[in-house]
Amino acid sequence: MQFTKNILIPGTHDRPIALDIFFKDDHQQRPVVIYAHGFNGFKDWANFDLIATKFAVAEYVLVKFNFSHNGTTPKQPEDFADLEAFGNNNYTKGLDDLGRVIDWVCDRLNPYCQAINSDEIILIGHSMGGGICTIKAAEDRRVKRLITWAGISECTTPWGDWPADKMEEWKKSGVQYYTNSRTKQQMPLYYQLYEDYLQNKERLNIKKAIQSLPIPILICHGTKDTAVPVQKAYDLKQWQPSAKLFTVESDHVFGRKHPWMEKDLPAAMEAVVEESLQFLKSK
Repeated sequence: MQFTKNILIPGTHDRPIALDIFFKDDHQQRPVVIYAHGFNGFKDWANFDLIATKFAVAEYVLVKFNFSHNGTTPKQPEDFADLEAFGNNNYTKGLDDLGRVIDWVCDRLNPYCQAINSDEIILIGHSMGGGICTIKAAEDRRVKRLITWAGISECTTPWGDWPADKMEEWKKSGVQYYTNSRTKQQMPLYYQLYEDYLQNKERLNIKKAIQSLPIPILICHGTKDTAVPVQKAYDLKQWQPSAKLFTVESDHVFGRKHPWMEKDLPAAMEAVVEESLQFLKSK
């Protein structure tokens, strides 16, 4: 198996996207799985290389990337070192970034093209990344399958349940902060996030996107998820009855944490990975 980490490609608004690629180096072209992380995550969260390796061993190319405005930098891909970028992140930038990654995968000048079957592109997204992948799959016919892991059902994270007075305060001040429970950093959320949503409501409609999808879909969710309740998965399944729903008794991150120092995945994450691989191998 071969892998290369922290390849830089152009992202949105002149910020780079750092991505990793994992594959079997035997000069055979294989389907490509592109993984999109969640709102407060990054491509290496909880040693995602373990998961990437499992997909590569199972005869897939795995590409994972950091959204250009997720707060990490090329020099510090596992740290929220650029809070200004984080505060200026939004859903449309995420969609545009994912589009850039798909373009890179399909580029005939890609130095890894000997390993890539660009006719078989699969998207996997966790949490917010699940919502972005769902919308992008509806926008881009190059996507042939979709998997969501604890995926959102509307693009209203994190303000969806905020009271009116907090929303008004956000508008007036231009910023709200929340504390990252792991790093204890005060993470800025600029009001542009909400403005971007209002300006792009039609594009950011996950319900409409999943209803329009003619491709195979797998929805994976933890029944004990408190960040994105399992009801969101049931909503997605209701909107697209042809999708397959898989639930596991676990939390939002399927038992993982960062940093993950073990050599094996937790049982819940292992079950989700196995279900995802079985889904991809099914006709």
